[in-house]
Order: sequence, then C-alpha cells, then structure tokens
Amino acid sequence: MKRKTHLRVRKTHRYLGLITGIQFVMWTIGGLYFSWSDMDEIHGDHQRKQHGTTFNAQMDLVSPAEVIKQLPQAETVTSVRLIDIMGDPHYQLVYHTAVNHAEGHEHVASQTQLAVAATGELRPPLSEQEAVQMAVDNFVEPVKVARVEYLTKENIDGHHEYRESALPAWAVTMEHPTQTTVYVAAEQGVVTKFRNNKWRIFDFLWMLHTMDYQGRDNFGNILLRIFSIAGMVTIASGFALYFVSNGSRGKSAKTKTNTYKRPVIGSTS
Repeated sequence: MKRKTHLRVRKTHRYLGLITGIQFVMWTIGGLYFSWSDMDEIHGDHQRKQHGTTFNAQMDLVSPAEVIKQLPQAETVTSVRLIDIMGDPHYQLVYHTAVNHAEGHEHVASQTQLAVAATGELRPPLSEQEAVQMAVDNFVEPVKVARVEYLTKENIDGHHEYRESALPAWAVTMEHPTQTTVYVAAEQGVVTKFRNNKWRIFDFLWMLHTMDYQGRDNFGNILLRIFSIAGMVTIASGFALYFVSNGSRGKSAKTKTNTYKRPVIGSTS
C-alpha cells in the first residue's frame, strides 16, 4: 500500500513538473530581465528631452472661464491646464457631458478641449504635422520619421503597447536603432509615451509573466490562477516525495540490518 502511495506521489510530481516547468522557466527569465534592466531606459526616459514648460508670468492670457462659456454642453469641468503646443500656451480643459441614448438612459462622458490661451479661441485636436513636430521636438537627438499612424482604439495591430492611454493619438515611429515610437494624444495636445525595443521585450516577458495574452495586465485571469495552484501542488508533491522516499529508505536499511546473520567462528557448516 505504501509502495502504491510512493508511486502515486512520484507520478503526480513528474507530470505536474512537465506541465508547470515551462511556465516556471518563463517566470524566471522574466524576473531576471525585470531585475537586471534599467527601467528608465525601458520607459524611454533617456530619449525624452527633459525640459520643463515655463511661461512668462507677464503674458496676456484670457480667463479659462471665457473658454468654458463656449462649451454649453459641459456639465462639470474636472481640470484646466496650461500646456505648451509648439511654443504657444494653450488651455487643456477636461469636462464631463451627459450623453442620452435612444433606450432612455444616459451616461457621463469625459471630453477634452484645447483652446488658444492668448485669445480663448477653441482649436481642433492636433493635426498630423503638429504631432510629428512635437514628437521630433521631444526626442533627445536629431532623428527622422519613418512612419506615422493615427490610432482611434486600443490594441490595434502593432500598437498593443499603447494601452490605457488617451485616444485618439498619433503614433510617430522614428528612424532609430531602437525603433522608438512616440505617441502624441491628439485631443490632449501632449506627448504621452515613448516605446522602444527594450520596452517591447519587457512587455512580451510581462505578458508571459501574467499569462494574460490579450490585455497583458490582468493579474486575476483564470489561467494564472490555475498555474499558481498547480505550482504549489508541484512543490508540495516534491516535499511529499522526499519524505516518502526517506521513509522507504529507512525501512529498507532496517530490514537489511535485521536479516543480516553474523557468521559463527569455527563453524564448518
């Protein structure tokens, strides 16, 4: 009976090790890359110009209230920022509006509006030309543009790296060894993210780490939970195998000692 238990534990450990072993290797490789990497380089901070935006305190600006008056659909205003768009001060207003549906219910939508701070004139989102100029101006070294794409939704092919960020956005990819893409939020009027090859390796390993092969950031997915439990069972079965094997060896040694017959000196038989 104990031999059967031993074999059962051994088989459980062996097959669980096969199933979870590859994932354990992926977790380890990811952990090594995360711990040995410079996060500033992964985030592209070393490629972004570190210049703060400052404006002359004596400049003549209209009141943000004048801009808000031009937004009759706005129910609440959540923020008003003074930002720099290609050297000119602009207001960036974030406000909420109520959207009515045909079914009779309504929901609150968040919107962003840009306005020229000197005149209060509302202006449209950034054009392609403006976005490209802002991307190049924010890059730390002179660089040429390889391609430009306009994103209106998340997880578009090739741009899963730009997730949970302001849309629509311009993706400006540079002719650079790092293949860096600078993302510029069109309605917000700001550069949001730098994404390079180091970040893409990080993101791929992060996907393997979380086992979320679509969104990549969901730590509560069922697959990760299953493998976490399987990993704990594998470790527990390893400990069980050690103690079962130890017990078997101890009993085997005792049996050999008890069955050993001491030879009688001088016996001729």
